[in-house]
Amino acid sequence: MMIYRALGALLQYPTAELVGAAPGIAALVQEERRLSGKARAAIGRVTTDLNQNDLLSSQERYVGLFDRSRSLSLHLFEHIHGESRDRGQAMVNLAAHYKSHGYNISANELPDFLPLFLEFLSLIEPRSAANHLSDIAHILSAIRIRLERRESNYAGIILALEELAAGKPDRTVVDGLLKQDKSPEEEAADIDLEWEEAPAFGAPGTGDCAVARDTLNRMAELAVSQPRHGQNGV
Repeated sequence: MMIYRALGALLQYPTAELVGAAPGIAALVQEERRLSGKARAAIGRVTTDLNQNDLLSSQERYVGLFDRSRSLSLHLFEHIHGESRDRGQAMVNLAAHYKSHGYNISANELPDFLPLFLEFLSLIEPRSAANHLSDIAHILSAIRIRLERRESNYAGIILALEELAAGKPDRTVVDGLLKQDKSPEEEAADIDLEWEEAPAFGAPGTGDCAVARDTLNRMAELAVSQPRHGQNGV
């Protein structure tokens, strides 16, 4: 389903290629009648901002949200396992799940990166994709609430994913994720401190950022093109 690729592309770091793809993505989103008017309107503002704003400003806004806040991380297991050892095994299991459905990822791609997860969903049977979204609905809901608190139009993209899910999250679980939230300033300060204390060859997050940048062009293109792996679905 192309809607998953479209939403995944918009969750990538902004580049000129994404700006060029934005009108096509906007048209696809507006035609998706399963989405509420609220979600479509917010996503429309995201694509309009990409087209009208200075690219550097869009990039700075993205980094300020997703690269300087663990609570807004687009790596799903950050919200479940944090930096525990369980996260590594969860990565292996998710990559194996992808492979069992004929979807192979590169060695430098992290399987829990949300846009990559959405690309996988676009290749499987729609009902199964909706069920997969239900599995992470509590994470999506927490991220969306945090984005709404920051008055970010990116919240509309996450809302759209919630609306495409087969089921709703347990509010108690969502509240548990939100309970320990820090202010945006505290989160950014914590990340800055980790970077200062980490050795130059192992600064936190550098691998994740590299993967996001490496996959951006492909995801933007996929929003308006055919699957890169040539699968016919499962």
